[in-house]
This record gives sequence, C-alpha cells and structure tokens, in this order.
Amino acid sequence: MNFETLLIEKDGPMAIVTVNRPKALNALNILAFAELKKCFEALREDETVRVAIITGAGEKSFVAGADITEIAAMDMAAGRDLSYRGNIVFSMIEAMPFPVIAAVNGFALGGGCELTMACHIRVASDKAKFGQPEINLGLTPGYGGTQRLPRLIGRGRALDLLLTGRMITAKEAFEWGLVNYLTTPEELMDTAKKIASGIAEKSSSAVRSMLEAVHTGINLPLDQAIQVEVQHFAYCNGTEDKNEGTRAFMEKRKPEFKGR
Repeated sequence: MNFETLLIEKDGPMAIVTVNRPKALNALNILAFAELKKCFEALREDETVRVAIITGAGEKSFVAGADITEIAAMDMAAGRDLSYRGNIVFSMIEAMPFPVIAAVNGFALGGGCELTMACHIRVASDKAKFGQPEINLGLTPGYGGTQRLPRLIGRGRALDLLLTGRMITAKEAFEWGLVNYLTTPEELMDTAKKIASGIAEKSSSAVRSMLEAVHTGINLPLDQAIQVEVQHFAYCNGTEDKNEGTRAFMEKRKPEFKGR
C-alpha cells in the first residue's frame, strides 16, 4: 500500500502504521482520513495481520490534531461532513477484529487524542502530551472526544480537559487511566512491539471474540451484555484453539494456536 500521508510496514503478524506528516506535526487532514480508512480496510482483510501499531513520524508529535487550515474554511455542512468521515474511520479502528495499539511518541491533541482513544491499548513515551484543545478554537471535539474520554477517565476529569483545553503529561494520562503503559522515548516502539508480539501468539479467534464482546457489550445494560459474553464463550468452546489451549495447559507446554 502506497500513501502520501502514511507509512505501512509489516513485521511478521504485526502491521505498523505511521502517520507521516512531520512538518505539520502529523495533523490529520482530509487526505489522511481517507488514507487511514483505505489502510485499515485493507488490513482488516489481510488474514496474516494479528495486531497493528499506529504511531507518528518524527520525535515531536503522534498526531497534533486536525489540520486547522482546512477547518478554518469550513461552514456547518462541511464541518458535519468532516466529523462524519472522521468518526467512520475511528469507529472502524475501534471495531477492528485484531487489537490496534497506539504508540504515542509526542503530542496527542484533539484528533490525535481521539485517535488514541479509538485504539485498544495505549503506550506512551514520558515526553507525550495529551489534550482536547478544541474549546480554544470555539469548537467541540468532532471525532468522539466528548464520548470516549468520559468513558475512559470519568466524567469529571473529562470535563476538566474538554472545558479548559489544557494539556496533561503522559504521567498524568497514565495515572488517570488514559494510557496503559508509560515508557521512555527510546523504549516506546520496543514496548509496543513486545505487547503486540505477545497478543499475536494468542488464539486469534479468541482475541477476535474478546474484542467483539467488549465492543458490543460495553454500552448495553449488564444483563444484555452478559448474554453477549455467553455467546462468545460458547463459540470459543467449539473451536480447535480451545481444544489445543486446554490440552497444552494440561500437558504443561506452550499451545500452538491456529486461529480456528
């Protein structure tokens, strides 16, 4: 896959997606959204991909938000269209059949923070900064920030960030639960790859079921969500991987999963 705003690398079962607009601090313009959509559509169909990592080019920024020069020229209709398109992309990432890990190497602001929240696991350099500064532009977030942020860190802390527009450090983000792993800049990609490799060794059918169960059930009443889990548990019990996993456990050896 050849793109103007993205770099794609395959490393065994891992796909590494790099937002590659370093001169613009990797801000997401309309083309970047279109290419992210095309990229993840292709990865979704690639049966060799077990996990993906997304990061930003350069040392300063993961994704420093949207392209303000484009937004400045928008009216209500254009803004609605951009928000709609961006949410399709981020919702697609959130619903991928394999985990997507954000390796946050610098500024994750606005759309960049929203992109990390659409990922399943977030690993951050201790130099990273997070925030939703849209209020400073007379805007609200447009790609899920008002919805995913409260779900991840709680209503009070989310409203603090949303209404003040302030940035927080990676350490604060880690303490608040916005970040799962905190590393040095030098260890960032190695840490993300280590997590990715560990997941890639698991049963891909069980990983897929796990993701679907959480994604489907999280916004349902608990009794309905439990029924979602029951169905996935039942499905997994009918797979070859479950038979291999339980047999390997009893035989005290490492399982060899086939994704079936």
